[in-house]
Amino acid sequence: MTEDDVPLWRLYLLRAMYLLVSVGLALSFWPALLHHSDLWAQRRGEMAAMLVGLSFLCVWGLRYPLQMLPLLIFELVWKIVWIVAFAYPLWQRGAMTPGVEESFYACLAGVVITPLVLPWRYIAHHYVSKPGQRWR
Repeated sequence: MTEDDVPLWRLYLLRAMYLLVSVGLALSFWPALLHHSDLWAQRRGEMAAMLVGLSFLCVWGLRYPLQMLPLLIFELVWKIVWIVAFAYPLWQRGAMTPGVEESFYACLAGVVITPLVLPWRYIAHHYVSKPGQRWR
């Protein structure tokens, strides 16, 4: 499967997803990254820096939607991991806070939307069945 086999509407859908991720992360984390307390930096600094970096990389996805697919796959995987490993156990114990609940719904939206946007046949061909690059 080549890039030409991916329909143009799918490329625009991917671009819209990259834009959504970039803008969403920009609105959520850039202000805190610029103006934060030491306590916030100690508790959430690494996560915020990683997500701001992801938002910058997603801008490249507007130009190269297929080449930047690993970003959207990463976005899907980390959200699934967070829901399964953190949010679900908290929910089971009745220990969800309003902040965790808000994050849960934001992650759940991504877990529902992202698989609908991803070109799964292209991913299967280029990331699963295609031979890996040589080691030597």
